Amino acid sequence: MESPKHSMERVDLLMSVVIASGLGGHAAYAAAIAHYLVERGIRPTILVPRGHEWVRRKLERYGRVVEVTMPRNPGESLYRGLCRWPTALLEAVARVGDSRGVVVSCGSNFGVSAALVGRARGMSVVSLEALDRISRPSLASKALEPLANATVVHWPEQRRLYPKAFLAGPIYEPPKYSSRNEGYVLVTAGTLGYRELFDAVSKLELESVVLQTGLVEPEPYRRRHPQWRVFDFDPDLERWIAGARVVITHFPGMTAATAALGYRKPVVMVASPHHRFSSPLEDGVVLARKLNAIYIPRPSPALLKAAVERAERVEPPQVENGAARASMLIAKLIR
Repeated sequence: MESPKHSMERVDLLMSVVIASGLGGHAAYAAAIAHYLVERGIRPTILVPRGHEWVRRKLERYGRVVEVTMPRNPGESLYRGLCRWPTALLEAVARVGDSRGVVVSCGSNFGVSAALVGRARGMSVVSLEALDRISRPSLASKALEPLANATVVHWPEQRRLYPKAFLAGPIYEPPKYSSRNEGYVLVTAGTLGYRELFDAVSKLELESVVLQTGLVEPEPYRRRHPQWRVFDFDPDLERWIAGARVVITHFPGMTAATAALGYRKPVVMVASPHHRFSSPLEDGVVLARKLNAIYIPRPSPALLKAAVERAERVEPPQVENGAARASMLIAKLIR
């Protein structure tokens, strides 16, 4: 039986860190940091966007998960999201408030409300910039910079954007599975999906493909390729990464880093015009060089075929996970 003192300490730790995740790669940052916090005995409360069940299922093993309003959805204009900001702030007021603790914003607009409320109530704030934001900062992270106790970045180049930043190294999800080659090509393009990419892959003569379509309707691809494994979302996408021969994914996005750094997979990154509020497309060239990935500017069948062949000849890098250092920083800020 636990002693009362031990029980009280654990309750304090459960209340001490609030991670505001987000969708897509931002949920991956939350998972990576939560993983290392749990290793330190700190089980965070994790805020996730309401209605996105796959994000909840991905993160609930790390701690208490609470659904709140997403102020602006992916691909949506700033104007269209204005009506949801008051709701997001009110929900943050109701859920964030332990003055001894830390709020971690994972780089999207989703984390801004929690960070603002936490700071107003005396909490420490850690703001995480996106791994693929190399030449220009994100609006959310730049807005939080004056309020944050620390802005965490992945690459030395990002210190040009945030001169006082904490350089953690690239943050990616630590592997849950052993890496193996089961012979299939994994194609995934995050929450929004990427119809043009899927159509181009569909024209290649690939027998074994696992295709995650996101918000793009999966049924046409199931009918066209009954031998493929096709689905919209899987909260455990990592099991498909672990078994892939090569991973084709979009830029900007987080899957490329998880595949290359976490599972040491050959990666093809395809520039996506659908993430217009995300990283500049020219940053894809820089990120691809860091990941030893192949970057192509558009999803044509010919370019994809050549890129897959090139990717399989490249050795993926071995890089220490920056989430371990970020979690150490967060733990030190708990009062």
